[in-house]
Amino acid sequence: MIIDIHGHYTTAPPALGEWRDRQIAGLKNPSLAPRRSDLEISDDELRNSIEQNQLRLMDERGIDLTVFSPRASFMAHHVGTFETSAEWAAICNELCYRVSRLYPDRFVPAAMLPQSPGVDPASCIPELTRCVEEFGAVALNLNPDPSGGHWSEPPLTDRHWYPIYEKMVEYDIPGMVHVSTSVNPAFHTTGAHYLNADTTAFMQLIQGNLFADFPTLKLVIPHGGGAVPYHWGRFRGLAMALNKPSLEEHLLGNVFFDTCVYHQPGMDLLLDVIPTRNILFASEMIGAVRDIDPCTGHNFDDTARYIEAARLAAPDLDAVQEQNARTVYPRLNALLKQQGR
Repeated sequence: MIIDIHGHYTTAPPALGEWRDRQIAGLKNPSLAPRRSDLEISDDELRNSIEQNQLRLMDERGIDLTVFSPRASFMAHHVGTFETSAEWAAICNELCYRVSRLYPDRFVPAAMLPQSPGVDPASCIPELTRCVEEFGAVALNLNPDPSGGHWSEPPLTDRHWYPIYEKMVEYDIPGMVHVSTSVNPAFHTTGAHYLNADTTAFMQLIQGNLFADFPTLKLVIPHGGGAVPYHWGRFRGLAMALNKPSLEEHLLGNVFFDTCVYHQPGMDLLLDVIPTRNILFASEMIGAVRDIDPCTGHNFDDTARYIEAARLAAPDLDAVQEQNARTVYPRLNALLKQQGR
């Protein structure tokens, strides 16, 4: 089985974006604000959006199941107030849940949190609870920078974030550290802000001692870890300079990396530097890079090809494609067992 742990609903029906535009317009003119009931998306519209896009590519690439969350760039936690984010997150999470109900063997939901700059993360707990207990979410996406590129929140190791970590430990679900849209013109959203955030999150974790307080907490750093594998020696040296244990002891019992790396040399580097048990298959399709690579004739985000071409030993290949995901996502593993898989 091939499990893709990083999928977003980037192809949702246009009505979702139109509703969001009205919600944002309503921030200035309340008379324009939509009601939740104004959003009408049928099951047939959901099927059409999925079967022509994610599901088609999953079948072509041999991917069996995707952990599916709302579109990351649509989270836009910087927009409006907490109430704005709460309403938006609830709608987006419900759509992912509906997709998982239509295709229970192919999609499993992960939760978007209703974060808002400067707001206590504990405010996210009701939506997280709903997603886990009612929708069967097996993970969450945690935005370390809800300001949208201005980094106004404390580092991930600060007690500011502890309410979310406590709930993650209670539910035994991992969190993918994933930012959203950048409104800072210095940082392109997917080319700079995403990768900067991956790298920044890892360095924050080196500097702190988060896992002393939460020894069972699991965090996934996406996009191959940003610059982390390429600069592994730098991070090892910085850990030493900060009088921290080795990275293997300090972080790698709790921190994992996905394979959203879009060329063969990058994938080979990731697989060579990071221990196999810390790597989980992912593609983030249909996401930041949607074109065909003229050098290969295949989509940049067809990461399954890179994994296969890396010629891993059979046990390592199985670990990356399936077993690591089952270990890091216990609720997913339990669901698969219930399904006889």
